[in-house]
Amino acid sequence: MSAVERQLREFGFRCIAGTDEVGRGCLAGPVVAACVVLNADESSLFGVNDSKLIAGEDRLGLCRAILSRAAAVTIGVMEPETIDRVNILQASKLAMAQAVHDLPSRPEVLLLDAVTLEMVDMPQIPLIQGDRRSISIAAASIVAKVYRDLLMESYHERYPVYDFKHNRGYATESHQAALKLYGPTPIHRRSFDGVDEPMMLFGSSEGHGGTAR
Repeated sequence: MSAVERQLREFGFRCIAGTDEVGRGCLAGPVVAACVVLNADESSLFGVNDSKLIAGEDRLGLCRAILSRAAAVTIGVMEPETIDRVNILQASKLAMAQAVHDLPSRPEVLLLDAVTLEMVDMPQIPLIQGDRRSISIAAASIVAKVYRDLLMESYHERYPVYDFKHNRGYATESHQAALKLYGPTPIHRRSFDGVDEPMMLFGSSEGHGGTAR
């Protein structure tokens, strides 16, 4: 997982950042990105990999390790209103760009998972399956995933019928059924298919998500 970073250091790069996002496929909640700059001893972060391949408990422990050992960690968040306005791909890029811009110092090179950020002026290396090839991107994916999961758990307290604590805003059967019964909440992405369908129980004149509070 550190091969890309080692090679870049051999070429003279010292400040190497990795960025990744989570939540692109969800029906509700923001898209969240993280940007991580690891120290040269990143190999000590044993077990860091694509966040989707790591169990939740292990992910939380790895996130703590990353936060304690990384040179810098930042977060970028784009809310559903922005996603609906600019589309999910652009919102994901904006979240990553926000995280990069918030770093305390400018990295010399940015590693990304198969995308480039047109709004960021620095050398960029997009890697296919980057979160499984670069420890910096993988670390960013873990931090972003943990942050977003905790955020969706907080939304669960406000909108319990949607079960955000377990589905994290993804289109599970129970989540879609709740949408049909109660309609969307303010954190749902109205531009996504299936979110703004007519409610079965109340009809379209009811306030969106009002019964779920």
